[in-house]
Amino acid sequence: MILLSVDLGKARTGLAVCDKNMILASPLCVISEYNREKLLKSIAYKACEIHAEQIVIGLPKNMDGSEGESALSAKEFASSLEAIVSIPVVLYDERCTTMVAHRYMNETNVRGSKRKKNIDAVAATVILQNYIDFLKNKIDI
Repeated sequence: MILLSVDLGKARTGLAVCDKNMILASPLCVISEYNREKLLKSIAYKACEIHAEQIVIGLPKNMDGSEGESALSAKEFASSLEAIVSIPVVLYDERCTTMVAHRYMNETNVRGSKRKKNIDAVAATVILQNYIDFLKNKIDI
């Protein structure tokens, strides 16, 4: 199953994709778009282009597990996206994913504008890999 992951940012939205066997998530691209309708259409187009079978959107929960304004916004975005695509859209906890993405970029010595340009795609990759691992563990139990 091909999954597309979305990390919604304020200025940039990162996308990631996994292989058909759902083993490994990889960064796909970053979309720089402030207009919500254009962003929705861009994500829908990418999902169609890669033949995604499901879209996973990062759900920004607070560290205590509660949901604030950002989570509500992500839920509304997911609902709007689901209305224009013909595949399931799910939300998945994205706590600490940007922190993990920064750590990966530190380990690979990615700095400056390249880091800023790609951090959202790396965060989307972390979200997707976490979701894939969750599904595998759920099946194993």
